[in-house]
Amino acid sequence: MCGIVGAVFAPQRAGELNPQRARSALAARGPDGWGEFAEPGIFLGHARLAIIDVSARAAQPMASDDGRYVIVFNGEIYNFHEIRALLDDGAPWRTQSDTETLLRAWQRWGIDCLQRLHGMFAFALWDRQASRLLLARDRLGVKPLYYLQAAGVFAFASRPGALTGLLPGVSLSADRQAIRTYLEAGYIPAPRAFHSEVRKLEPGHRLEFELQRGVQVSRWWTLDDLGVDASLERAHESDLVDQLEGLVDRSVRWRMVSDVALGAFLSGGIDSSLVAALMARHSTQPIRTFTIGFDDAQFDESDHARQVAQHLGAQHSVEMLRADDLLSLMPEFTRHYDEPFFDYAAFPMMAVSRLARRSVQVSLSGDGGDEAFGGYHYYRIASAIGVAHRLPAPLRVGAGRLLSSLGGRWGLLGHALRQPSTAAAFAFSRSVIKDAAAILAPSLAADTISMAELFEQRANGFSPGLCAAEQGMRLDIAFTLPDDYLQKVDVGSMAFSIEARDPLLEHSIFEWAARLPLKWKIRGRANKYLLRQLAFRHVPRELLDRPKMGFGVPMARWLREGLRDWGAQLLDDTGAMQDLELQPDAVRALWREHQAGHREAHTTLWAVLALLQFRHARALENRA
Repeated sequence: MCGIVGAVFAPQRAGELNPQRARSALAARGPDGWGEFAEPGIFLGHARLAIIDVSARAAQPMASDDGRYVIVFNGEIYNFHEIRALLDDGAPWRTQSDTETLLRAWQRWGIDCLQRLHGMFAFALWDRQASRLLLARDRLGVKPLYYLQAAGVFAFASRPGALTGLLPGVSLSADRQAIRTYLEAGYIPAPRAFHSEVRKLEPGHRLEFELQRGVQVSRWWTLDDLGVDASLERAHESDLVDQLEGLVDRSVRWRMVSDVALGAFLSGGIDSSLVAALMARHSTQPIRTFTIGFDDAQFDESDHARQVAQHLGAQHSVEMLRADDLLSLMPEFTRHYDEPFFDYAAFPMMAVSRLARRSVQVSLSGDGGDEAFGGYHYYRIASAIGVAHRLPAPLRVGAGRLLSSLGGRWGLLGHALRQPSTAAAFAFSRSVIKDAAAILAPSLAADTISMAELFEQRANGFSPGLCAAEQGMRLDIAFTLPDDYLQKVDVGSMAFSIEARDPLLEHSIFEWAARLPLKWKIRGRANKYLLRQLAFRHVPRELLDRPKMGFGVPMARWLREGLRDWGAQLLDDTGAMQDLELQPDAVRALWREHQAGHREAHTTLWAVLALLQFRHARALENRA
């Protein structure tokens, strides 16, 4: 796990690069060393967090034996031992690293080596002979990768802050489409980034660059065209649970390979408990687990986690906090989330990573189970809306208008029913601001597309016959998972130099789950049905069978108390809001209503404030 940065450039642009600023931006991602490779027209930089083969021999940038290829690599190839066995031709290995394995896999198979990789990765490989750069990102988007192209230069980095640090002269104008989708969804979907000159390489995509030919991007993996296997409707439940156990168990074993201490984030829920239980199965000593607890029962899961840890015989660490203690992490949030970011579960993510870093460098988590196996309540909503969309449109829209007039949850359902498609309705149910148009300048709304339109475009490429709930899961896998949840985990953990590994994000699990009929995911009142049955094999049902909680913070109260002055000061900046094409009067009216307790507008207000704070922080950096 590391941070990478680099550029291919024409000779006249060489003096514009600032590797030191890029290195500073990646410092937390790679505290164990910095390496550079530079020749005329190429620069590669690597900030190292040493996990596999911690010796100096495994440092990066790393060159192939013949000197043709040079790589910088962020992530882990979990099946690198198996790949080594296939590559072993008697030639000596210089290291025990997965980086060298990846280099030799490229030499043997070229671009086809990507299909053999199980892992999380973003890497750049420079072909010195062809003067060609290849970038590749893992299938589900666990590891981030940003890039930009300007006249005579192409640059990339793990984080946008490192990218703009490397090229300080690049334009930092805001991408108007990114602002629109951020305010609707709470994140910026790839390939967009906040700055108009910057792009994100999408999950499961690769990019090739040559100065003469420019950028060529192509997809090398997707779930979109996978259909549901109707024959599995008749499968025996125990057989399916056996198959799932084999996949998850292998994934956990792969992710336990480490030359440094490792543990697990444990909430006490289905996913993290299953991961911890399978870790304990394969460990020769008690595993280490980490939990953040709160003095407010509304947010606290620490007792559930403690019971699971006790059942597993884990060496359990818990840090009890007041929810307001998370406010102390605001400077870390501002520094490391170097794009506007809505998801305030980032604060407990940072807190549990800070706790884990006191004793381990690697921690496994339970992310991915909800998207693969139907864990969120949104998928139930999607199912209901899917049924409604079978009705004649006038009847459905009329019912939607009637429900909208009732307000509250009925009103939200009514608005969803009035959407033109199930994908658009899912986008509405998933949005963090239900009426973003009320705070957007009319020009921005007119010149950009909505998140609903983006969802509809993607859903049009799905395998025919997917039900509305399955469409919702695929849309979350394509958008919400990589650009919200996985960014939260990646940035929040790396802020404290922790490598977070996610066994349930193994792509073979997602491919297997994609073929499952819905009844194996959502049944009665049980979400993640099949995954639950597997978890119950390893942890007593009474410890797990409870409503889903997830990380939370009291943002509504924070904005009235601990963040009130901070928020008021940001909202005083009329010019900043106008530059971002917001309507200052509308936003301030929401602020006054929230402060008076007349309305719970914290989701809208936090999204706006996080956007303004990001703009303010970047302006200060540029003046420094």
